[in-house]
Amino acid sequence: MAKLAFIVGWIGATALGVAPFIINTTEGKILAIIGLALLLLQATYNRCYNLVLLNITGIAGYIYALYF
Repeated sequence: MAKLAFIVGWIGATALGVAPFIINTTEGKILAIIGLALLLLQATYNRCYNLVLLNITGIAGYIYALYF
């Protein structure tokens, strides 16, 4: 399980690293949501609950930005 959390974390970090360059598009916001969701899984596995809260807040913010 640790290996999976590690891989998912790197995929999420990569998605979040690319997203700012296209954040003004719908795809950029979706990529940011996906990246945060993947990092959320890693943060939950590692019991970093402050990061869990931060990721959930970020996901909510990008969903809000998509629709409003």
